[in-house]
Amino acid sequence: MTATTTDVRLPGTGLPAGLAAVRAHLAPVLATVAERARERERTRELPAEEVRLLAAAGFGAVRLPVADGGAGLTVRELAELLVDLGRADANQPQLWRNHVAFVEDRLWHRDAPGAERWLARVAAGDVVGGAWSQKAPAPGEEAVATRVDDTADPATVTGTKYYSTGSIYADWITVTGKDTADRDVLVVVDAHDPRVALHDDWDGIGQRLTGSGTTLLDAVPVAPDGLYADGGRSPHQEIVFQLVLLTSLAGVAAAARDDATAAVRRRVRNYPQGLAAAPREDAIVQGVVGRVAAHAAAARAVVLAAADAIDAGLERLAADPAAADVRTDEAGRVPVTPEPLRDAAVATWEAQLVAADAALRAGTELFDALGSSAVERGTQFDRHWRNARTLTSHNPLPYKAALVGDWYLNGTDPFPWARRHAAP
Repeated sequence: MTATTTDVRLPGTGLPAGLAAVRAHLAPVLATVAERARERERTRELPAEEVRLLAAAGFGAVRLPVADGGAGLTVRELAELLVDLGRADANQPQLWRNHVAFVEDRLWHRDAPGAERWLARVAAGDVVGGAWSQKAPAPGEEAVATRVDDTADPATVTGTKYYSTGSIYADWITVTGKDTADRDVLVVVDAHDPRVALHDDWDGIGQRLTGSGTTLLDAVPVAPDGLYADGGRSPHQEIVFQLVLLTSLAGVAAAARDDATAAVRRRVRNYPQGLAAAPREDAIVQGVVGRVAAHAAAARAVVLAAADAIDAGLERLAADPAAADVRTDEAGRVPVTPEPLRDAAVATWEAQLVAADAALRAGTELFDALGSSAVERGTQFDRHWRNARTLTSHNPLPYKAALVGDWYLNGTDPFPWARRHAAP
């Protein structure tokens, strides 16, 4: 852990400003991540050291303004870095997902009490995880088992969370729950507190190293300035959460292209019915690699277009901050997307449909350019499809397609939870 709840006057990460400089600064770390990713996938060894290398290099602070010790990057520039990171290791963007959202929230609410303290921790290299999901008691009902005792001093949180992505690597964990008045709250706790138990029991077919396991909290003290009665969320939080998953998908497609290219170049024997002695000179094989490369290009393009739309929406909100305050429908019942961010939401859901298809196709079609040796476990080529399938399963595509279609047909708010059903 790089900071305590009372001392954030720590040396910064030495992060340079601007995307080109940050890329050069992070290049050695990304090379290390890529070099180790295949073996870690094979052995299921968590990349804790790589996360710390990224944190120490300032990866978690790139969105902070330069004056705050960051690199001053836009959302699009952050997305470009995340695609680079996903190309090196598809687990990495997702395990940073809660951190990215927390930084966006604190930047949006930087005038709130304690915001500067959290931004200073981020600038110093601290990592933030999240523990939000838990099992619902009945169909359609919201799980509320995690309780925050805000009458205690300090407040405490008790409960069990699942899919705690990134928390096993983190210094701080954001936790959702209900306070003593049964209101939704978000709190931040010290990940290293002995009353926090983190279990690496995520058993998915892909994204195996994201640390998306179970978190147990037993009357854990809430950090100072770490209780948000309204959730402390930024208006673009949901969109950013999804964008990070999309950067992982774009990274998967790029890594599949890289593996296909390198494997074909190494091959010295072609199929008997091949069009050339060397596989790399065979037009059929070239066409397969070309299609995989096109899938990677398509995924990257739509993800960066969505990030551009988010930047544009944030510029509009900066010019009209009051537009972000309209967060429920006319009856005050369901959340809505602030009007300046609706194009960004639609662009992100559209990107999800394209990037998911592209990554899944890239992870499958690369095998058409290779021989039976490509399916040996040692190649780990199957990780691309497994990772893409797991990422895509977070948000079933038919529902996102329906949101997009409803928007174009009927102008319906694209916020994904606006039509959430209630328990029968």
